[in-house]
Amino acid sequence: QAQLVESGGGSVQAGGSLRLSCDASGFSHTPTYMGWFRQSPGKEREGVATINPPGDVRFVPGRMRGRFTIARDNVKNTMYLQMNSLKPEDTAMYYCAAGGSSLSLEPSTYSTWGQGTQVTVSS
Repeated sequence: QAQLVESGGGSVQAGGSLRLSCDASGFSHTPTYMGWFRQSPGKEREGVATINPPGDVRFVPGRMRGRFTIARDNVKNTMYLQMNSLKPEDTAMYYCAAGGSSLSLEPSTYSTWGQGTQVTVSS
């Protein structure tokens, strides 16, 4: 059974950094498009980064570009999200997703989700 497990969340002060990891297991097919999303209470799930199967094409929305970097290691079956210069508004539950068929920040295009890891940024 396909499974995604996030780790690396925590509490940091504004300006700090965190590196999230997403470990994938049980996938029977070749690597798929993957993405990172976040959700705060009362808000819709928001895409923050997406990456193609080989890991050489990435997209990060403008509001996070320069601060967030997505990467993957297909040998380790792990995807990463490096977050620098964190702001209080980055506080959210962060989720990884797999099973996409294109570079997309639309949650409905992904079939498999992790349980999330909490990121809290204090001012």
